[in-house]
Amino acid sequence: MTESADYIIIGAGSAGCVLASELSSNPSNSVLVVESGPMDSSFLIDMPRGIGKLLMPGNPHVWSYDVSKGGNRGTEVWVKGRAIGGSSSVNGMIYARGFASDYDRWAELGCTGWAWSNILPHYIAMEDHELGASAERGAGGPLRLTRHPRDAIGAELCEAVIDAAAEAGTPRVDDTNASPEGGIGYQSRNIWRGRRQSAAKAFLHPAMSRSNLTVSPDTDVLRIVFEGNKAVAIDVRDKAGERRIVANREIIVSAGAIQTPKLLQLSGIGNASILRGLGIEIVHDLPQVGQNLREHFYLQTKYRVTGGSLNQEFSGMKLLWNVLRYAVAHSGPMTHAAQELIGYIKTDPALARPDCQIGVGLYSMGKGPKGLELDSEPGFTIGGYPMHPRSQGEVQIASSDPDAAPVIIANYLADPKDRATAVAMVRYIRKIIAQPAIAPMIIEELAPGTAVATDDALLDYYLENGGTAFHVAGTCRMGSDDAAVVDPSARVRGVSGLRVVDTSIFPELPSGNTNAPAMAAGRHVGKMMLAGG
Repeated sequence: MTESADYIIIGAGSAGCVLASELSSNPSNSVLVVESGPMDSSFLIDMPRGIGKLLMPGNPHVWSYDVSKGGNRGTEVWVKGRAIGGSSSVNGMIYARGFASDYDRWAELGCTGWAWSNILPHYIAMEDHELGASAERGAGGPLRLTRHPRDAIGAELCEAVIDAAAEAGTPRVDDTNASPEGGIGYQSRNIWRGRRQSAAKAFLHPAMSRSNLTVSPDTDVLRIVFEGNKAVAIDVRDKAGERRIVANREIIVSAGAIQTPKLLQLSGIGNASILRGLGIEIVHDLPQVGQNLREHFYLQTKYRVTGGSLNQEFSGMKLLWNVLRYAVAHSGPMTHAAQELIGYIKTDPALARPDCQIGVGLYSMGKGPKGLELDSEPGFTIGGYPMHPRSQGEVQIASSDPDAAPVIIANYLADPKDRATAVAMVRYIRKIIAQPAIAPMIIEELAPGTAVATDDALLDYYLENGGTAFHVAGTCRMGSDDAAVVDPSARVRGVSGLRVVDTSIFPELPSGNTNAPAMAAGRHVGKMMLAGG
């Protein structure tokens, strides 16, 4: 008997989990979710600071990719979630929605129905924020959200940074997601009672009690099968071998901004001249598949401080104690997100909106014999990136073999505006550090170091030492023009029965992290599909 489902969702990531919950809410729909990675049962996933082990190449919960940084700047490794929950099971739990202007900009670019007035209701419906409901924030939804506690270890240093940022021109705010002008404050986090709140935990696991929803982990999708230009099935591989699963209605690809374009290309949708050269039968010539790659280019600045650092908490016997404390009481520094503070800054006060995001982590690291290691002395990090990069990269398959890695070029800071903003961000961070509220706590700047002073030197340091922010997007651009990969209903152009719903459809990056926007996209398209759109 042929295996089938009305809707097949490829990828149980941030968007896919929400989409599965939505589509299966109608009991007449049979829904199958296929995920390449394992179940999200690891203790390291549940424990927020488990990311130190999860985000390592070779971990079974992540994909690992070798990526060209662009120009002559060498390569780096990108990791993306490969488990139930996708990257929401391995990320830093930073809940950032972006600004209203981001979504209004998408609508201007041809993504009709994706303006802030369309998307805000999804955020409000999803959220259960500890700050309570407001016109800009939700309470009572399935996704539990908290702020970093003000009385946690390192509070004095956190307060000093916030006060210094205010002195430099970035105001303190209670909820950075509800502030149209940005500001700095304690991080809103996908953490509740010390545990990670992934898209899987909030949306998929509750829906798995429904008889019409099936989830298949540890299952690779090799290709999408077409009859003419209609997507009708997928070929998969698991420990039992290869088989075909039929889609009675639609296939939705939610595999992420690397795997999604790769799968489309393997299935005959992409640049026809390239795919023919690889021996792939063309279903539809769509050259923009894999193009328009956008990524936030992240740089850490690092400072030695008089106190307030968590370096000692994450090493030696203190680390063992804190892990035990977490296991017993789900408390302590192992419950922290990847950063304690988040800020949206204007490197030029004349700007209409913030142009860079910064994050403050109460730790500092350096290169040791085994790779990155915590500093033995107290230190902290302010990392950040320009939020609206113009530079574009690409992802392209180089083989018809589904197991072959794609070629990925990030092309960081190729645009002159991006380079200028990157330098301005570092100078603004130094401006914060020089303010009276924090200057007495600063012993020295460890990185880039005060010797890196000119614009050219700062740019060179940034290009050499910056790296991925884990926010890759844009590789299956949404729009109303003929060149767009998907239309505003997330349907792939030129074929039927196929949609894409993940960060790959974003025409531009939102202002900040991509996990929350991916979940909102999943709900938006899910509601659209339930309504017959």
